[in-house]
Amino acid sequence: MDSESNNQKTPKDVGYRMPAEFERHRGCLMIWPQRPGSWPYGAENAKKVFAEIAGILSRSEQVTMLVSQALYEEAERMLSPKVNLLKMESDDAWARDTGPTFVVSGTDETAYEERKLAGINWEFNAWGGNYDGLYADWNKDNEIAASVLQEMNCQMFNAAPFVLEGGAIHTDGQGTVLVTESCLLSPGRNPGLNRQQIEEKLKEYCGAEKIIWLPCGIYQDETNEHVDNVCAFTAPGEVVLAWTDDRQDPQYAMSQACLQVLERETDARGRKFIVRKLLIPEKPVCITEQELNGLQFEEGEEVREAGERLAASYVNFYIANDAVLVPQFGDAHDKLACLTLQEAFPARTIEPVFARDIIVGGGNIHCITQQIPLAGKGVEDS
Repeated sequence: MDSESNNQKTPKDVGYRMPAEFERHRGCLMIWPQRPGSWPYGAENAKKVFAEIAGILSRSEQVTMLVSQALYEEAERMLSPKVNLLKMESDDAWARDTGPTFVVSGTDETAYEERKLAGINWEFNAWGGNYDGLYADWNKDNEIAASVLQEMNCQMFNAAPFVLEGGAIHTDGQGTVLVTESCLLSPGRNPGLNRQQIEEKLKEYCGAEKIIWLPCGIYQDETNEHVDNVCAFTAPGEVVLAWTDDRQDPQYAMSQACLQVLERETDARGRKFIVRKLLIPEKPVCITEQELNGLQFEEGEEVREAGERLAASYVNFYIANDAVLVPQFGDAHDKLACLTLQEAFPARTIEPVFARDIIVGGGNIHCITQQIPLAGKGVEDS
């Protein structure tokens, strides 16, 4: 059966929910990088890191790499044979934001073999559309979610024209969703909707009961401060929060404001949060003149400047079934981030990954991966 669009009922109507990333899952989606305005020098270094990450993940889950027709042979040559290649055109490589948000039937206690899998198609407008989007043409990226679900023969809930990216939401799988005001209330996304209307839309499509609004994200985050760069669930009732003790750093006040919200809030089940502070890099990570010289910007694309501070954060990790991939920047706080996350994930191996060549592109490990949950049934079984 072909992928079908369900415009009458929402995931919540039929008992679906967005699972937590720390739950066991089937695999993940990635997109082979090529955009010359994001990846310097033909994405030569970025491709090596993408291949490294795909190789680590393929130990415990199925990795599907979306690849353009032009680069298919290159990806086939550079990637492990365990990685599944799928020909699909895209505008950039941010699978978390452009791929479908997957939902499953039942609760977090429902056996995997009894769960049904479906996906949400949000409207994608390059993080702000004509108001403050990062590039002028995003049509290919906007088609990815629906195309992936069709290839997977998976039911689609169509949330368009509601604009959202996967990195803008984070859930505990038990009814709580974290977002940031700076992102979801930005004028370039859903200016015709107020905060309450946006919250109701998230509840309906993510199967959530409570939305917790953090005021902001990471300083200089060009996504209008996605939540996945500042705060993430590591277990029910437990989060990590990007942090700095440097009062002169612009991030200090931003993280303090987020902490104040977390300290007074409870999750959907009434639990107070355990908050682990995850220090940002000790020294700002900035794009260099050499890196900038390797970029080729298109008309309408955001132009960057040498010395510009990048939104480096260790919160942008990926939870694999057997490991946690932690971005590293060659900074004094790299090892500390690994230790903090080992404490949060005692049953998983910590895998440090040098992420300099991803952050130059504008994101990090979490941004380039979109989880596919475990489920025993697809649309044909619905």
